[in-house]
Amino acid sequence: MTFLKTHLPCETCGSSDGLSLNEDMSTKCFVCNTYIPSTNNERLEVIDVDTETKDTSSFLKEYNEGHSVSVSDRRINKTTMERYGVVRSGGYYYFPYYDSNSQLVAAKRREVKDKKFTTVGGWSKGTLFGQNLYPSNGKYLTITEGEFDALAAYQLTGSKYPVVSIRTGAGSALKDAKANYEYINSFENIVLCFDGDEAGQKAAKEVAELFGSKCKIFKPDPAYKDACEWLADNKEAAFVARWWAAEPFVPDGIVSGTGLWELVSKPMEAADCFYPWKGLNDITYGIRAGELVTFTAGSGLGKSQTLREIVWHLLQNSSDNIGLMFLEESVRKTGLSMMSLAADLPMHLPTTMVSDAIRKDAFDKTLGTGRLYFFDHFGSTAIENIVNRVKYMAKGLGCKYVFLDHLSIIVSSQDNGDERKAIDEIMTKLRMLVQETSIALIIVSHLKRPSDKGHEEGATTSLAQLRGSAAIAQLSDMVISLERNGQADDPVERNTTKVRVLKNRYSGQTGPACSLLYNKDTGRMFEIDDTMEGLML
Repeated sequence: MTFLKTHLPCETCGSSDGLSLNEDMSTKCFVCNTYIPSTNNERLEVIDVDTETKDTSSFLKEYNEGHSVSVSDRRINKTTMERYGVVRSGGYYYFPYYDSNSQLVAAKRREVKDKKFTTVGGWSKGTLFGQNLYPSNGKYLTITEGEFDALAAYQLTGSKYPVVSIRTGAGSALKDAKANYEYINSFENIVLCFDGDEAGQKAAKEVAELFGSKCKIFKPDPAYKDACEWLADNKEAAFVARWWAAEPFVPDGIVSGTGLWELVSKPMEAADCFYPWKGLNDITYGIRAGELVTFTAGSGLGKSQTLREIVWHLLQNSSDNIGLMFLEESVRKTGLSMMSLAADLPMHLPTTMVSDAIRKDAFDKTLGTGRLYFFDHFGSTAIENIVNRVKYMAKGLGCKYVFLDHLSIIVSSQDNGDERKAIDEIMTKLRMLVQETSIALIIVSHLKRPSDKGHEEGATTSLAQLRGSAAIAQLSDMVISLERNGQADDPVERNTTKVRVLKNRYSGQTGPACSLLYNKDTGRMFEIDDTMEGLML
């Protein structure tokens, strides 16, 4: 890049000599690293003469010798030029700039036959172009991106409403708005009529963020880049209609309720899939994409088996891919456990003898479907590694459902030894990942040991017992606990798991959901009710 000028003052950071003017008419400040691309190849030289220390008589002399004339090619009339004090002197148009005391301190000088601009006088003291003409606390203020656009917009709106311009294009719009914040903010309505190109609309959004809902952004028409083009094409009526129709600025992420009818007029979508058990579905309304569900229980109470039952149900009742990250067991154990569900036989146990035909059929219904993907972790459970694998399953393998069992083993493997901090970190990253990928992520977390009866003896669970950090409860959409007295003398009680919903962001319903009885001969869990308590295993 060739520099046309160097050691110029920077409007962005205030450096006296850090700015360079490049051959494509873009600028770069080597102090604050601000880059401003060229706009319409308008050439801007900055000659800032401090009125307190340097002679400005030549600028004032040239300005005072000028006369306001119409600009026929833009259809800007002489009356408008006189209103804003814009004059033609020699081969230049002079756009006057005033300080906060309405004293003329500078001008932007534009060659009549070229688009080359020069600023003369005490440029750093100038306010917005036209600001001196309109007192504060008005009802409407229109802000444009350039001086000629300000003249055009003023004329287009019937010469009735205040119109001002930022000083040096879209790149400095936010800085100019901040410098004149009190003046601009004093108006009831602020209409931003910036250029329709990407730079202009970006600048309009940045300025609108500063003033909030009182700001309105003029919606550009692709046929017209700026106000000058509207006026040149004699489109006053169309411009005014669009000016009045400008809607209040709404920041990203905020929507008006008036625009939600199409969303709320339709019934809520059904769940993407359901749990295998009616009682749990009655409270949760099923499994939805974009949700993070946490299952929790005491040690050895069947969390992994419960998750595998859900996976088997998804295989039978959906066509989606499923990612399995069972960190406490080998891929072989997880695979055999999934095949056991298809065969209704505990094939993962060495005492269970099955024929090759049954084994192959179970394989074809589970692992052989091509829809199950496993994480063979080899002991690598660093948080970033786990998060990246979940992301790959979601984006690379198209898994709509991912199961992670369990959170505690990831946390315990971290080097810093701070369990609470580690849980906060991984839950935050998993929550963000769910939002990014819209998967249904089902994880397992352990419970803290209660002070009296342990969970292994059927103690009732609560959110407060989630291990290590409140982040698990806060960031999960659903928290489901499993309660079972694994030491009961009665075999039915010993093998019955009570499912309780501790948190339900979807419907708000919580409490006992259902009871699941484990049959050791088939290796399956079935939903039962109170009338089945006498069922023999």
